[in-house]
Amino acid sequence: MTVPSQHPLLLLQEIERRSKAHAFELPQQLDVRVTWDGVGFRVGNTQLVAAVDEVKEILPVPRLTSVFGAQRWVRGVANIRGTLLPVMDLHGFIQGGVTLPGRRSRILVVRHKGISAGLMVDEVLGLKHFYEEEFSAESGTVDPAFARYLRGSYRQEGEIWPVFSMAALVDSPEFMQVAA
Repeated sequence: MTVPSQHPLLLLQEIERRSKAHAFELPQQLDVRVTWDGVGFRVGNTQLVAAVDEVKEILPVPRLTSVFGAQRWVRGVANIRGTLLPVMDLHGFIQGGVTLPGRRSRILVVRHKGISAGLMVDEVLGLKHFYEEEFSAESGTVDPAFARYLRGSYRQEGEIWPVFSMAALVDSPEFMQVAA
């Protein structure tokens, strides 16, 4: 079809018709799935995951200065970029064991209600992504000592990842009692 050049509106309509006739359709997004992101870590033989927004920073184990008269699970204080950070042994606090700092040990920095603390863990297992439908209100078979800090779990590829609440930990009166 030839459109006379004196009719610009007709020319534009013809171009639009041809464009639509030869256009490819965009692929449709069929399945939108909501994800939950967490930081996987290990305490003793227990693997856990905490919400990514509850872990402010992950550090290698820094040089620590002991605190006289503190609980056994208080490992000391560290100078992190000019700020003193109390460092607690999460394994020692929850299960009474001791985390022996090794090359995989890390400090998870937590800030909640104005309280900052470093939690020494045996290993950080990386960023974990779960779909909402993988969540269960059950925490799985975990040492009962962890129970009061767990908020359900995610099951992924045959593994169960109990959700550890850093907020519940910091809110617990026992965690705030650092003096021996």
